[in-house]
Amino acid sequence: MKTPFVTKEKIQEITKTIPTPFNIYDEKGIRENAKAVHAAFSWNKGFKEYFAVKANPNPFILKILQEEGCGVDCASYVELALSNELGFKGDDIMFSSNDTPAEEFRYADELGVIVNLDDFTHIDFFEKSVGHFPKKMSCRYNPGGVYELSNGIMDNPGDSKYGMTKEQIFEAYQVFRDKGVEEFGIHSFLVSNTVTNDYYPTLARDLFKLIVELKEKTGIALSFVNLSGGVGIAYRPDQTPNDIAKIGEGVKKAYEEVLVPAGMDNVSIFTEMGRFMMGPYGGLVTTAIHEKHIYKEYIGVDACAVDLMRPAVYGSYHHVTVLGKENAPADHVYDVTGSLCENCDKFAVDRQLPKIEMGDVLFIHDTGAHGYSMGYNYNGKLKSAEVLLQQDGGFKMIRRPETIKDYLSTLDEFGIVDGLLK
Repeated sequence: MKTPFVTKEKIQEITKTIPTPFNIYDEKGIRENAKAVHAAFSWNKGFKEYFAVKANPNPFILKILQEEGCGVDCASYVELALSNELGFKGDDIMFSSNDTPAEEFRYADELGVIVNLDDFTHIDFFEKSVGHFPKKMSCRYNPGGVYELSNGIMDNPGDSKYGMTKEQIFEAYQVFRDKGVEEFGIHSFLVSNTVTNDYYPTLARDLFKLIVELKEKTGIALSFVNLSGGVGIAYRPDQTPNDIAKIGEGVKKAYEEVLVPAGMDNVSIFTEMGRFMMGPYGGLVTTAIHEKHIYKEYIGVDACAVDLMRPAVYGSYHHVTVLGKENAPADHVYDVTGSLCENCDKFAVDRQLPKIEMGDVLFIHDTGAHGYSMGYNYNGKLKSAEVLLQQDGGFKMIRRPETIKDYLSTLDEFGIVDGLLK
């Protein structure tokens, strides 16, 4: 059973001024989790968590994480600009993009951020675009094949569009050195949303062995290893959540067994988590507005895939709590649906829930990462508000709902918006 971080009474208070649907975030949980991550890797003096902006780009959320010592991982011009505006500077920002336009490389160089190149051909492209190389560069590694852990196949890097082969990455560092780069890092993202404490330690050990070999063969010593993301959350109530303290200890063990004997005990560890940092600390709050009785039982809510795409796109599981009925028997089976003209617009399929009455408020769990940020405007649906549940028990709107004027704003110059809004 999952317990929402907000009560029915608090939601009732909030909905007096902010109607459903909306995403709500738990400031206390966010801060406590960020502290736990830093504690887990405190053994490494250069450790830094670079929060993946794509997971949740709300400026209020980014400021909270900044206050807790996090940097940011950006993948686009807009994410770079937003982060810079919020006061993330220089090495506080990792730019890990792919298929990157020249203007984005130029902007990243202008800001002085750490650039992480995705492909060997980008070396020449970067130099032609920017005109020089900075003193610090990183490369993204893809080992290929199938990546496995003790619990079986995890993912297939060989089918991934990201990263360089081992041969390419060794050559890349030598090219960098010849071009005047002085500090080097490596980055690797192999799997998504693992619920195992073994992933980071296993990846770390592989990368540590790789950079030891690199040093032995080329004399190039890397200064940081970025383990990227992939540490997931327990979306299902029967899953055991990751233990970040155990994960940190596992990485430390690999560090001491591989890097320290090689005289590389000054390598900094970076992480780049989005889902683990924010996922459990967000929830989508929505109201039941329709019921339908045909071949199945349906509950229609006032949210839709615009507010949370993951179930529609991936068939992902998100737990649903009917607020105020947490202890009621789950003796009804429903599909919980939104109003898009797409049959995949379902938050839950054949889900056992308490009997739902019209007006009941549902809390859809674990939407803090890749929730609002993945939204879109299909069917002319407007994105909903975002709310922060503050540490002191108060709340504030941190993004207002979209309006039709927002939706039509890119048509302003054509002189038709005023007429449409009449």
